[in-house]
Amino acid sequence: MRLFGLIGQPLTHSFSATYFAEKFDREKLIDCTYQLFPLQQIAQLPALLKAHPTLVGLNVTIPYKEAVLPYLTSTSIPAGLDACNCIFISNGKCEGYNTDYIGFEKSLLPLLQPRIQAAMIFGSGGAAKAVRYVLKKIGIPFTVVGRTEKPGIDRTFQSLTEADIQAHQLLINTTPLGTYPAVNGYPPIPYEAVGAGHTLYDLVYNPSLTAFLKKGEAQGARIKNGIELLQIQAEESWKIWNQRDKR
Repeated sequence: MRLFGLIGQPLTHSFSATYFAEKFDREKLIDCTYQLFPLQQIAQLPALLKAHPTLVGLNVTIPYKEAVLPYLTSTSIPAGLDACNCIFISNGKCEGYNTDYIGFEKSLLPLLQPRIQAAMIFGSGGAAKAVRYVLKKIGIPFTVVGRTEKPGIDRTFQSLTEADIQAHQLLINTTPLGTYPAVNGYPPIPYEAVGAGHTLYDLVYNPSLTAFLKKGEAQGARIKNGIELLQIQAEESWKIWNQRDKR
């Protein structure tokens, strides 16, 4: 039995287990199973690998996309990305990949219009790194917004003005704000400045219509949640695990 799984904490919001269970059933892959492995700390990863010698691949979610890097034997992550959401395991060795950026890029491109001249990214964690990488790749300038002033943060939420929002036509939430069960959370920005010229993209997918997206939709903006990103990154992970699995 080929074992795959997801590490992170918490995993109550996870989409991966259901997605892969349905995939295995639909494609009649009777020799595969996918499990959730909630880790209290990333230092538990070696013990997990030892306890499950049939593990072929792992997905990585909050809060370990960056913390997992020292535990990788090697990586095939694009330079400057420095976040891992996919691991291929062979002979006790872990090779890291990032399929988040592929999912984000493919799901974002159909939304782009000439009026989108700049983006604003809410959050600076591992998921935000994939977003920044893609925006740099396709040539859209961006501003990173966080709760406090620190390296990698251009502006704080508290400092944002209506003019700032109007100057950034693509607003991207990479934080967990609004994720089930805390569905009332949202990035604290001046939503009155959002209009029909804006596109709001939320990496959160549960619920499908987050408070962030509701507020944007109420102002006439186009909206998109993170479900397509997740589906694409999951299939890209599956390709990696199967192309690399020589056992």
